Order: sequence, then structure tokens, then C-alpha cells
Amino acid sequence: MRGGSCIFPLIDIVVLDLSRLLPGPFCTMILADFGAEVIKIEAPGAGDYARHFEPKLDENSTMFHSLNRNKKSIVLDLKSEEGKKEFLKMAETADVVVESFRPGVMKRLGLDYETLKKANPGLVYCAITGYGQTGPYAQMPGHDINYISYAGLLNLMGEKGGKPVVPAVQIADIGGGAYPAVVGILLALLEREKSGKGQFVDISMMDGVLSFMQATLPNYLMKKIDAKRGKQMLSGALACYGVYETKDGRWLAVGALEPKFWANFCNGIMRPDLIPLQNEPIVQEKLKREIETIILQKSLSEWMEIFKDTEACVTPVLDFSEMEHHQQVVARKMIQTVPVENVGEVKQIGIPIKLSDTPGKIRFEAPKLGDSRTLHE
Repeated sequence: MRGGSCIFPLIDIVVLDLSRLLPGPFCTMILADFGAEVIKIEAPGAGDYARHFEPKLDENSTMFHSLNRNKKSIVLDLKSEEGKKEFLKMAETADVVVESFRPGVMKRLGLDYETLKKANPGLVYCAITGYGQTGPYAQMPGHDINYISYAGLLNLMGEKGGKPVVPAVQIADIGGGAYPAVVGILLALLEREKSGKGQFVDISMMDGVLSFMQATLPNYLMKKIDAKRGKQMLSGALACYGVYETKDGRWLAVGALEPKFWANFCNGIMRPDLIPLQNEPIVQEKLKREIETIILQKSLSEWMEIFKDTEACVTPVLDFSEMEHHQQVVARKMIQTVPVENVGEVKQIGIPIKLSDTPGKIRFEAPKLGDSRTLHE
């Protein structure tokens, strides 16, 4: 599944990827989609743990195939002298190293940034960890749920009076870790163009999540206005921004925040008398109950017919089967069909970053363990 003559913005960048599971591989997937030569450095035997998840596509999991397209793989035992020597040799000519071990692991192996930059002063070294390289929690273990809980985000998720709700996607892993890592790496590469020197990129998933809360945290930091679960403007406080059940057991998402959208919504449900109440705090719970009663009177398709030509920010809550065939998803090529050796054509998540002149592309499938194809081809 080699891709044609397209020019990629990262075509000359070589990335050594020591990461496993989700945050690091997501980061390097983006780099690979835009032409970087990403070489997964995997331990003998199991390799990346994500290979063994269920369900499997072949000997590897569907998740592994999705995250590790456009990459190569070599097997190195970094605990052995031979493996260390081989990695050091590769790092001498690489542009980027990405790892997600706890702080100190790479130093114990003799492969930390301080060691590698002596051999390659232009190396950009990115470490993605839960809590970063410094601070009293730097050595603490954790997962996505722990990082969002310490950051104060989990406490805000869910309905008023209920318990915090665990999100269905890994906010810290991807939003707090993978994407900031991509940005940090690209910033460091841009700076290297000026100075000729690489640098250490320290990514904390907890830091990344904390930085997301621009609509709530500044209110506390500057005015001591605390945030409560289910009482924030965009997470349950307003009737104009929520989810309502329809007659057929489906769900309607309403995001009528602006007055014009709210007016259109109220007219659509035949309740123009509710228009002046949009931002009245003492009536929001009553408003929600009234809207719930109204939305329950019609099916999802009936409501979508009513609002199809109306700017009210009203949308259906889709499942995967509906999302896959939605005209906007199709138009943006966010689900793509690609060939996988010995399997046939499979569908994968597309590329969310659209560049007009040098777009990303799924060029070849995820590597089997130790499948280096031809390095530096």
C-alpha cells in the first residue's frame, strides 16, 4: 500500500518511537501520516502491548492497525548492550525520539536525552508522561481517569446531583498528551531550523488536560467562582444546551446558545413564550422539564424534519453505524478504506488535519513485529 508521488511536509524526518499503547503511537501516527519515517522500537516477544488487544484483525488488534499505519518496526532489547548500541547508532542520525516511560527509565538504560544529544545535538527528544518530568508526582503511575481527576475535569463531568461520569474517549491520553506532543515536536523542529540544536519536549498529560479548562478555571483563579458539576453553562446549567430523549428512545442534542438559535428552537417546538427565559437562572430546571416533555412527543426523524432548514443547532445523537455514512463524514473522508496484506480492504479513521498542498495520506498498513520494510527508503 505504497503511496504515489505526493510531497509530504515531514518527508525527511526520522522518528524513533519507543512508545506503546495510545498517547505516543497517536502522536507518531500524525507525524507518519504527513510523511515522517516512524520506526517503532519494540521489545522482543510481545512488542507493543496494543498488538494483543481484542478484537484482532490478523495477529494484531484493530486498534494497533489504526494507530500504527505508515510506520515500520524493529525489535531491539534495550536492556542488552547490543540493543543499546544499535539504538544509539540509530539516534545519531534520527530527528526525533518519542518515549512514554516513567521519568528515569531511559537514564537507567543509558539512553536518556543528555546521553543522546552528545551524539546528536540536533535531536528532538519528546517524553510523554502522566505528570511530567518534575514535581512530587513525576514517578506516580496513572491512567487517563487519574490525570483528568487530578486536573479537576472529572469533577465537572456528569449531571447535577450525580456522580462524576467517566468520558467515553481518552481525553488526557489524546488531547492532553498526543496532540501537545505533536505541537511540541514541530515547534522544536522549527526552532532547530534557526539554531541547529534540538531540545527536550516534556509533555504531561495532566498539564494538557488542565490547560483545556479555559471556560471554567479562569473564573475560579481570578474571581474565586468555583465550578460545580452540572451547573456550568456548557455542561448542564442551561436548558438551551443539552440532550433530550425522543418518542422512539433516541436522543436530540440541542446547542442553541446564541439568542437567534434559541428563538428558532423555541419556535420549532411551538413555544415562543420560552424565548425570554433562555438565561434566567432560576427557571432552568423547569425549562428542561418542559422541553423534555415536548421532545418526547415526536420521534427523532420527526424532529429532524422540523429543524432541517432551521438554524437552531439541533442534531441527532448518532451511533457509529450512522456516523460512518453521514454525508459530512463522507465528504471529509474521515472514514477511509485501505488494503491490508492477507486481510483485504478494511476501514480506518481518516486524517483530521487537512493541508491544501501537502496533505497527509495512509500509505501503508501497520507493521508486523520487526517489519522494518526498508529503513530510510
